[in-house]
Amino acid sequence: MTLTHDPDRRRDIAHVGPVELYTPALEKSRDFFVDQLALREVHRDAESVYLHTWDDYQSWTLRLIQRDRAGVGRTYLRAASPEALDRAAALIGTTRVADDVRGLGPVHLFADPDGHELGLYYDVDWYAADDADRPALKNQAAAYPGRGANVRRLDHVNYLTADVPATVAFLSDVLGARCTEQIVKDDGSPQAVWYSVGQKTYDLVYTEDWTGSRGRLHHIAFATDTREEILRAADVCLDAGVHIETGPHKHAIQQTFFLYVWEPGGNRIELCNAGARLILAPDWKTISWTAAERAKGQAWGLKTIETFHTHGTPVVP
Repeated sequence: MTLTHDPDRRRDIAHVGPVELYTPALEKSRDFFVDQLALREVHRDAESVYLHTWDDYQSWTLRLIQRDRAGVGRTYLRAASPEALDRAAALIGTTRVADDVRGLGPVHLFADPDGHELGLYYDVDWYAADDADRPALKNQAAAYPGRGANVRRLDHVNYLTADVPATVAFLSDVLGARCTEQIVKDDGSPQAVWYSVGQKTYDLVYTEDWTGSRGRLHHIAFATDTREEILRAADVCLDAGVHIETGPHKHAIQQTFFLYVWEPGGNRIELCNAGARLILAPDWKTISWTAAERAKGQAWGLKTIETFHTHGTPVVP
């Protein structure tokens, strides 16, 4: 399947914004993100905790929500301008607008073909550092935490989907995203796709769900400044009893240095660093990886563990 992108198309989505994560162990999940990943708690209500990565300009990065099962809630996408918000909302065909989302609003709600809920917004509250995390540099959102993995920002979300081709059409035709890399089956159809909505190499990833289920999560990823912080995170997670699933290794796809762990609620979390790799070409041609090429494994590191291909949240039989 050949994927193309129109470089003349207006990019109405600026970047992926905050993400909601469901967890059956709210306080333990909160402690993991604060103590091991170095996010900061900035607000809580009766059912959730809001957390902030130290260099996110927005008021919060991750909302942990108490639920019976782990999984992903809404993923929010920031439009490039108020006019872009109106254009994108009209193209997507959003049917409901929420004006009660903390720090965002109004939010145009919609879903991808697999049922993952998304929200499109422009107005946003910027993060206001206090005396406890005020940075020395005024062009930084908050002070460098100096603990755990020191994750700088949310990097990407990787969903599981029952229908990759339908998702491809949605990402390309509706969101105006571009596919930078993909895994293709022997018949040429996509099995996993990496899409960029802004200026990064990838923001939204969709992988075929082997169970045929809909609306599940593979992982969310946080970016670190250096590879060393990922190595340190492995030690930190080891001491804290956090389940280390695989890594640190290096992906061939997107060349990302990575560590995958399971937070206490059961969701897979990736710590990642892609170095200085950027895709600057406006006419970038999608890189396709065949099944035979993927069978060779990672760029380097140990063989991918089986649970990486089978575990998703919520867990299904």
